[in-house]
Amino acid sequence: MTDRVEEALTRIGRLDPELSAFVDVWGEEARERARAVDRQLPLAGMPFAVKGPTGIRSHAAERLIAAGAVPVGSTAVPGPGTYWQTWGQGRHGRTVNPYRADRTPGGSSAGSAVAVAAGMVPLATGSDGAGSVRIPAAWCGVFGLKTTNGLLPSPDRTGLASAGVLTRSAAEARVYLDCVLGTPAGARTPLPLPLPAVYSPDLGFARTDPEVAVVVRAAVEGLVSAGVVQLISRQVPFTLLDPREAWLAVRGGATGVGEVGDAAGVRAENDRRLDRLFAGTELLLTPVTPNRPHGHDGPGDIYSTALTWAFNLSGHPAASIPAGFTADGCPVGLQLVARRGADVRLVEMAVAAENHAIRVRP
Repeated sequence: MTDRVEEALTRIGRLDPELSAFVDVWGEEARERARAVDRQLPLAGMPFAVKGPTGIRSHAAERLIAAGAVPVGSTAVPGPGTYWQTWGQGRHGRTVNPYRADRTPGGSSAGSAVAVAAGMVPLATGSDGAGSVRIPAAWCGVFGLKTTNGLLPSPDRTGLASAGVLTRSAAEARVYLDCVLGTPAGARTPLPLPLPAVYSPDLGFARTDPEVAVVVRAAVEGLVSAGVVQLISRQVPFTLLDPREAWLAVRGGATGVGEVGDAAGVRAENDRRLDRLFAGTELLLTPVTPNRPHGHDGPGDIYSTALTWAFNLSGHPAASIPAGFTADGCPVGLQLVARRGADVRLVEMAVAAENHAIRVRP
């Protein structure tokens, strides 16, 4: 049981000084856990990382440990005074993107995404209040899942943040859901392909980088050609109202419809539109971010969260899968959004997408 943990610690020791994915590494404690773990447990000896200094106390971490997995360290999140849209601060300095060190890995689950992308651990926990799992997953070329709001204990008093996970592939995220949800054996059923889906490059309001849109559209067309999805013909493109003010209002403490005027109306209208959409389709597909990974000075006036935070307000589960790369070597993510509560099915949809579509890596 100690071999996998020792391998993870060795890779962390070699790679982390450059990438700074970790806040702390629990070497001796991890070795002791690995030596003592019950070999009959389903995840016996599997190393994993937890998001931030308090991640070890999360519900997900507790369930993974109970299944025999071994926490090896806590990962970087934005440091004190760090602008919330940008990077992580690890024990060796700022966390850098493993594909381009001059770019951010995204946040706030920055270190978790980098640790998985660099192969330091096969799985890391995260939390997602506006895109904090999906954005770093997209920008580091890994799989990221935001669970349905309220499905698991929220780390955020507003309820915007949901527990999540980052793994190298959607298939590897199955073990996370099995543990944290107690998914019974045989719960997964074969998906009837193709899955009806709707694609939107901008949800009607985001300023999506044309090259990002081209990469994501090509990934969607690949799924269509492979028979994974069938785009539903729509006379009018699917759009939402820009959720920025509604998200900020809830983050500021508003909890009910009517408390913040137009912001509450935006949230209610978007819920109605999404309910109508998912009454007739399985998936909503979008880019994860309108922009590519930005430099360490920040994103300027572009909200990297523009295409993600609507689903923190609405509560839908959403995932990021690798879609390809821009010409300058930046990873791009494809976002998959499903009905509320369809988390297990969403992961299976992502697995189908990964199994049937080409994942481009430089």
